[in-house]
Amino acid sequence: MPPVFAPPAPFPYALPSSCEGYQLAMPNSAFAAKIVRDFVGALLRTGAHAGLADDARLCVSEVVSNVYCHTRSELVRVEVLVGREEVAVHVTNDHTGPLPEPLVRPEGEGGRGLLVVNGLAASWGSSTRKVKARRTKTVWFVLAAAAADDAGGRDCAAEPQILVQPEAAQQ
Repeated sequence: MPPVFAPPAPFPYALPSSCEGYQLAMPNSAFAAKIVRDFVGALLRTGAHAGLADDARLCVSEVVSNVYCHTRSELVRVEVLVGREEVAVHVTNDHTGPLPEPLVRPEGEGGRGLLVVNGLAASWGSSTRKVKARRTKTVWFVLAAAAADDAGGRDCAAEPQILVQPEAAQQ
C-alpha cells in the first residue's frame, strides 16, 4: 500500500508560519469529491473563513473530480492551510501524466473546471515532484479573504493566470 501522505509541492510564496494545517487522504473514488468538499466546507465554516467556504468547496470539488476522471492514482491527498488572510489547498495524486491546463476554447461540453478555479482563486498552479520512488502531481489554489468580499471577482472566461512550477530536483 502506498504511503498515505506525501509532502505537498511548494507554493510560489510562503504562507505565514502561524497558519493551521489539515490533511485528508482517501481512495480515489467517485465519492472522493463529495468527501473532500464536505471536509473543506465544514473546516472553513467553523473557522474565521466562512465567507470562503463555498468557493473552496467548488474549487476543491473540481480538482478532486479531475483526479478521479483523468488519473489512475490509488489515493487522493488533500492539505488545507488556513492563514489569517487566506486559505490554500493542495490536492496531490500519484499519476505521472501531464500537468493540467484549462481549455483554450471553453465552448466545449466539459473541461471547464480549471476555468472555474481560475475565476475564483487568487492564484493557482500545479507541479510535479519525485517522492522516493514515485512521482506525485499537485494542483494547488489560494483563496484570499479580501477576494471573497469583492462582489465582482474575476471573470471565469478571462485569460487563465496559471503558475506552473517545474519538476523539483530528485531527492
